[in-house]
Amino acid sequence: MNGDSIISIKNLEKIYDDGEVRTPALSGVSFDIKEGEFVAIMGPSGSGKSTLLHILGFLDRPSGGSYKFEGISMEKYSDEELAKLRNQKFGFIFQSFNLLARTSVLDNVKLPLQYGDLPEAKQDQLAGDSIEAVDMTHRLRYESSQLSGGERQRVAIARALVNNPAVIFADEPTGNLDSKSGSQVMEFVDKLHEQGHTIILITHETYTAEYAQRIIRLKDGRVDSDEKVSQRHKDGLIK
Repeated sequence: MNGDSIISIKNLEKIYDDGEVRTPALSGVSFDIKEGEFVAIMGPSGSGKSTLLHILGFLDRPSGGSYKFEGISMEKYSDEELAKLRNQKFGFIFQSFNLLARTSVLDNVKLPLQYGDLPEAKQDQLAGDSIEAVDMTHRLRYESSQLSGGERQRVAIARALVNNPAVIFADEPTGNLDSKSGSQVMEFVDKLHEQGHTIILITHETYTAEYAQRIIRLKDGRVDSDEKVSQRHKDGLIK
């Protein structure tokens, strides 16, 4: 991890306005995330976690404040440019996996590559490398509907990894898994961090958050606390 901030937000605000009622979802959120850092964002339902994820991942724009990614303000980009950057720079792991059910593991992992101009053979190679990284090569030709929940999430991790993104967003990645499968998934996420990826984990589970180096807690759309995780053990988390 170097000293440069890959993400810098200052006084970030998001207000939802339906024409009658203005509902603030984020109110003056500020923090930096350094390149190579592993940060967990926690908070109860309605705290603003999902809204913040959508903004950080270029899926939505803030109502106020500033968001700089790699030193450049989000405001400078058109929606089309944001979509292109999102595909190039970000990988996403979702609670619901978001895989195509009747599509092979290989083709699911290749999806982010199909927006570029890479030849098919290169797409297959990159996807194969990502699948190998999560120990799913033996399921390469299986349809995702034939996999267990833990296996599906590992495929989702491979898909998030295939573009070699600068930042991986993991949104409640263990939410639909039993504790054993959840721990295995978090070990893979932790491995990605060790390989140099910046990880932003959205979670309500303490045991997953403690894989991170730092936990930012939100409450009512504001940062309630921002603390480093005091201690962590590879084979069993301790504090």
